[in-house]
Amino acid sequence: MWHDLVIVQIPIVEKIVRTIAVYALIVILFRLAGKRGLAGLNTFDMVVVFLLSNVVQNAIIGNDNSLFGGAIGAVTLIAVNSAVTRWLARDPRAARILEGTATTVVRDGKLVPGALRELALRPSELEHAIRMQNGDNVSDVARARLEPDGQLLVTLKAGEQGATRADVEELRQRLESIERLLAQVVADRRPPH
Repeated sequence: MWHDLVIVQIPIVEKIVRTIAVYALIVILFRLAGKRGLAGLNTFDMVVVFLLSNVVQNAIIGNDNSLFGGAIGAVTLIAVNSAVTRWLARDPRAARILEGTATTVVRDGKLVPGALRELALRPSELEHAIRMQNGDNVSDVARARLEPDGQLLVTLKAGEQGATRADVEELRQRLESIERLLAQVVADRRPPH
């Protein structure tokens, strides 16, 4: 039993190379698949994620079920992901190549022709994301773009934006001014005693 837990059954370098190769393959596949995440993962995306982890498991571990072998794979995945993340943060060109660029999907209240088809998004997904960001429908949007990480950034038209704290404060001050004027008018209309 202890032998199976701690003795790695394939060379450690092979385990590391397998893990890095599978990581690179998955990154490439997700890059080719396009941007998703607009409203989170849908049912089909979840199925792919669950099955994908099972499909590539043997490619990473090979003929090794040892605890130490699993730890080597886990440490390698975390280290490679950390290195890639740091690299992308420092190198905009690498980020553009590996993650892609933002795609404008709405401009001046109208869908950009072909953008949803290119991104494999349904109009209902886009409308839901717009409602989540305080818009009522596409016509309320000045600009919306899907970022490489799947986030939808929506800029509402000026007339559709919610009130800011400054707007509320200005309104409060105006109401106080009106109240003072009304109090003055009422005081001026009272007959003298």
